[in-house]
Amino acid sequence: MAEVLEVRAEIESQIAGRTVCEQLRQVAADHPDSPAYSDPEGEGWRTLTYAEARERVLTIAAAFAELGLEPGEAVALMMVNRGEHVLADLGAVHAGGVGCTIYSTFAAEQIAFVAADVGARYAVLGGPADVDRWMPVLDQLTELRRIIVLDGAPEGDERFLPWADFLALGERALAAGRAAVDARWQAVRADDTVTVLYTSGTTGMPKGVPLTHRNVFYEVASTDRLTTLPVQGTQISYLTYAHIAERVLSLYLPLMKVSHVYFCTDLANLGATLGQVRPMMFFGVPRVWEKMMARLQAVLATQPEEQQQQVRQAMAAGVAYVEAGQHGGTITPEIQAAYDQADKALLSVVRAMIGFDQAQWTATGAAPLPGEVQRFFAGLGLKVIDVYGMTETTGAFTGNSPADYKLGTVGRAEPGVEIRIAEDGEILTRSPLNTGGYLNRPEESTALIDEDGWLHTGDIGSIDEDGFVRVVDRKKELIITAGGENISPANIESHLKEHPLIGQALAYGDGRPHPVAVLTLDAELAPGWAQARGIAFSSLAELAQNGEVLKEVERAVEAANAKLARVQQVKRWALIGSEWTAETAELTPSLKLKRRVIHAKYADVIEGLYVD
Repeated sequence: MAEVLEVRAEIESQIAGRTVCEQLRQVAADHPDSPAYSDPEGEGWRTLTYAEARERVLTIAAAFAELGLEPGEAVALMMVNRGEHVLADLGAVHAGGVGCTIYSTFAAEQIAFVAADVGARYAVLGGPADVDRWMPVLDQLTELRRIIVLDGAPEGDERFLPWADFLALGERALAAGRAAVDARWQAVRADDTVTVLYTSGTTGMPKGVPLTHRNVFYEVASTDRLTTLPVQGTQISYLTYAHIAERVLSLYLPLMKVSHVYFCTDLANLGATLGQVRPMMFFGVPRVWEKMMARLQAVLATQPEEQQQQVRQAMAAGVAYVEAGQHGGTITPEIQAAYDQADKALLSVVRAMIGFDQAQWTATGAAPLPGEVQRFFAGLGLKVIDVYGMTETTGAFTGNSPADYKLGTVGRAEPGVEIRIAEDGEILTRSPLNTGGYLNRPEESTALIDEDGWLHTGDIGSIDEDGFVRVVDRKKELIITAGGENISPANIESHLKEHPLIGQALAYGDGRPHPVAVLTLDAELAPGWAQARGIAFSSLAELAQNGEVLKEVERAVEAANAKLARVQQVKRWALIGSEWTAETAELTPSLKLKRRVIHAKYADVIEGLYVD
């Protein structure tokens, strides 16, 4: 404990008084010509240096001040990942305001709730699609003064201000004198709120989580110690800035590491962007890694059998190498030699093909990564390591590192972070990463953080003798069968999704005699699997009814059951002919299952699985 507190004091001393505003000033002064942000433009990129980015941020801050933004007031943001998103957020903060990115998948009523709850006085939207989401509820948002639109602002409506006009307003204000905007950002303090993020929530309306400059810089400093990434590295921003992981990794961390951030404005272009950027670090939620694996497997399946066998042998050497390198393990000379040979002959070629040849840190979080996916990338020589955290802890508070990891765990406590397991198995944590509580929700804040400062995660887990944490499941999502067995649905689902045909899985069984599962096909891989076998189909729904597909899914369920205890095994299952997405409401924007939504939507299907 003394060592933990000593490290905490050391980090707090390192970041004392630091704000995003001062950090940007410093990096722009020390590295004015270093590339900061690059947006796709035609076949190439449009890039701002750190000096240019700061000048643009000050222009935006001056524009917000001219419009009437007061210190402490919120600016809501909704747009794809692009330079203007970061600049608008930083501009709001430099004006003394608070940036709040809203998930672009939120329904109109959720947008209205968040904008009102955070007290948004201004909004910055990307274009017509975002405007359309806001338009039905604008009359409800009586405190919203102006909406700035980057592309295609509605004409003739004074509520909307085109981005070009907004920038011109700021440029005129700066030309008249910088004293006012300088006074704004210099007045910002480390304990001021830098952002409010809304947990996407599996039930009910989202909850606002205020985070301070002190919170985010403690996270940045501890993440930097964990990853040991080089200065001026490259990375890709593609997950929404409403997600704490993206916000830390590609908004705040680059200000310390002088990173060059490339924006991927459309997830469909991620593969191409990876090939162009070749990032030094990459974070993906499990679904992103699953889809990349599926695409690679589909390509490999088209190769001659002899080549496929060579790939399997090379990947076996990669898996052995990564597994032997775990905490407490030993990479023997034989394992090293086999890996070096496989890497030189094939694995390095595959990594280069998918844009990971320069990657020094590849990680996942937000939900369990199926072991089969982790082993697949280990076969390519990539350590896709788990980190664990939540919005309420400013992101990760545990993590594996490339040099010290255990597969199947979420790593050890980050520097200066305390973790303990409560009597009921819940994971508790205490550190400067913890939020002070939820916005406008005192009762839920009291339930979140107890009087001793321990934050209750709501997750069940364990800590092994080496300090590595394992997360079993959400406390409220554990299945208690009619026989009184406590079962983790996430564990069952993880094994089911190891088969490439299965895109999503939901295990059910609370109060029932045994678990059952509702499954979906992988919309990317299933069509290729079917075509390779000469199966004709016109839709995913038709494919889900095909006899060969159902037999293969049956084999997948049997393979999953073989890895589970008898009481955990799925006795019956149903295959759904549609994909689950955030847009269709079965998933949260961070791609977690909305169990209650699925339970309600497929109530008849689930009930039918229990009928003899």
